[in-house]
Amino acid sequence: MIYNSFARVYSELMDDSLYAKWAQYVENSVSSQAQSLLDVACGTGDLTILLADKFQVTGTDLSEEMLKIAAEKAQKAQKEIPFIPSNMMDLYGFDKFDVITCFDDSICYLKDEDELGITFNQAFEHLNAGGKYLFDAHSLYQMDEVFPGYMFNHRTEDSAFMWNSFEGEYPHSIEHELTFFNWNEKIKGYSVNTELHKERTYPLETFKMILEDIGFKNIKVSADFGESNVQDDSTRWFFSAEK
Repeated sequence: MIYNSFARVYSELMDDSLYAKWAQYVENSVSSQAQSLLDVACGTGDLTILLADKFQVTGTDLSEEMLKIAAEKAQKAQKEIPFIPSNMMDLYGFDKFDVITCFDDSICYLKDEDELGITFNQAFEHLNAGGKYLFDAHSLYQMDEVFPGYMFNHRTEDSAFMWNSFEGEYPHSIEHELTFFNWNEKIKGYSVNTELHKERTYPLETFKMILEDIGFKNIKVSADFGESNVQDDSTRWFFSAEK
């Protein structure tokens, strides 16, 4: 399962300032009457915990290891938040919400347009009337121009992490090879584990067409956490759609 090893370093690698920007984007995008919120692909829960200041939140993620870390963070922050393991394409066990969010390019982990349609439909079916679906995705520019050849290394006292990105097999796709080195006291050496993360994005019109086919209306697309219009060199797109 993706993010099993990555969960241990995810919080260290993320820029904490981004969570405040996502939270502000949500607050700016929804009605003041909105109360309940489902944070899909919530990861280690940093954004979910921030959103709990404004909404009655539930967090869900495919990685149970991520959710374990999220629950520990929520307890430390003295927030009572249910964290429930689930695939974004399978929300059948959930109630309906005023807002559903899915950030940090999690949508891009879906393998094709069919899975995109299933995911959008699940969000639609679990929104209250007039509810908002908010998500982001890598832009074509990010996927085609920025990611190919990208490299990143991270090291601590007892571990190291290497990230290399390569062009994927489909148009506007990328493969991230993540290699982890963790000190193993039993062998007096490093244990090595590698994960391959595949991401894919689509032209803006494809996202909008699928959302419209599902039944969403008032679809808006922006950049910079909703603060600017989409440009050719925008790296991340932000979507707001209403049921």
